[in-house]
Amino acid sequence: MNFKKYLKPFFLLFIVCVCFSCTKKETQPETQKPNILFVFMDDLGWSSLSCLGNPYMETPNIDALAEKGVLFTQAYATPQCTPTRASLITGQHTARNKMWHVVPFYGFPHAKMLEPEYLEDLPRESYTMGEMLKDNGYRTAILGKWHLSTWENDGYYTYLRDSAKQYYGFDYVNPVTDPTEYQSYGDKGVDFLTDEAIKFMTENKDTSFFIYLSHHTIHGPILGPDSLTQKYLDRGFPEEGQNFATYLGAINHFDNSIGRLSEALKKLGLDKNTMVIFYSDNGGVDKHFEQAPLRHGKGSPYEGGIRVPLVVSWPETIQPDVVNEPVHVVDFLPTLLDYAGGKTIPECVLDGISFRPLLEGNETLDREELFWYLPLYDPQWGASPCAVMRDGDFKLIWFFGDYIEKENNFNYIPEGRIELYDLANDISEARDLSKEMPEKATKMKTRLYEWIVEMGEDTCTINPNYNYEKALIRGKK
Repeated sequence: MNFKKYLKPFFLLFIVCVCFSCTKKETQPETQKPNILFVFMDDLGWSSLSCLGNPYMETPNIDALAEKGVLFTQAYATPQCTPTRASLITGQHTARNKMWHVVPFYGFPHAKMLEPEYLEDLPRESYTMGEMLKDNGYRTAILGKWHLSTWENDGYYTYLRDSAKQYYGFDYVNPVTDPTEYQSYGDKGVDFLTDEAIKFMTENKDTSFFIYLSHHTIHGPILGPDSLTQKYLDRGFPEEGQNFATYLGAINHFDNSIGRLSEALKKLGLDKNTMVIFYSDNGGVDKHFEQAPLRHGKGSPYEGGIRVPLVVSWPETIQPDVVNEPVHVVDFLPTLLDYAGGKTIPECVLDGISFRPLLEGNETLDREELFWYLPLYDPQWGASPCAVMRDGDFKLIWFFGDYIEKENNFNYIPEGRIELYDLANDISEARDLSKEMPEKATKMKTRLYEWIVEMGEDTCTINPNYNYEKALIRGKK
């Protein structure tokens, strides 16, 4: 079954449509403080939802959120789990919070470039989204994946320890007895975590609440109910490879959980005063899902690795819209601070800006530049140390000292490079303009380096133990 021939024309039509769909509305009046339900999916690619143009994915409940809320077409994360979660919860770029690498440690001791030292645990003294919302009167819960601590400290890949929740601003974490639970069997805990969220809403319906609902799905291994896998097998989808039946069934199951959450909010009379945010931590995995029209997927600095789905819904307060203005993961904490009451601490440093104006009818934000600091190796995704900058529609990728050609069987090239793309006309990043527009490329590279230094970091240095033959082999510190 060749899905590419159906997918790409559909995306082209979608992109044309959304470019003309936004019309400016009058700014809404001041609003009351909302409950916040932040639903976080793992490894869901930008093109995975039917509301973002997918012709065969069934996500009616997420689509319903988008229809009555704001759908963002250019929402960004970082390429992998830990960095996005660290930037989300602190409101800081990886260059500032020092968590640009998935934890726990893995490295490449013979690689050409030395990766700067990074943190393997989110410091307890960090001022987090949970603490900020508690300071503004919210009851707070984290349910599901944590992935900001090493196993021996405050949490595991799958959860934050109950004994550590107070250090990060949470009143409640879901009970866990087995650290590998929901990772290798069942539905990856989708039903369990949804039940936990509904329970917390019910118990706190008379006060303001914040739920950080951090699902394990659709991260591998891909799991879902057998009945939904069979549904897609019966429709002719394959048992393995891209867009396989279990993958589609797992997303269908997750979408059903969104329906359960929406229904629970209505039954509790909370739907009109709850902001629901749906987001993914990075792009999809190429071998599981076709990222078209974006280039590459998870782990990559190209759009398929960092552009993700984002929907924000708050019925009768936020009016339906499609927003094409770029927003970054570091913008969430300032945005929620804006809606929650504005109380924070003097030591809190935020790198993003509130995108509340976009939720209330403005078409643009007062910002032209976006940045990413990714000084790490992860060859399984084709990643080598780099930094990224967007200046309006132009995007620069600066590979510091080497490059992995993912399209060419992961061919390793021990030389740095810069690439420049015009995303307005080349969403697939197929045409590198760095040679055609050298002045623009140089100007952006200079500004990107200035930003890295401003953040207190630098580009990587040459590794004295570099060995071409062993460059991409994992090793110890």
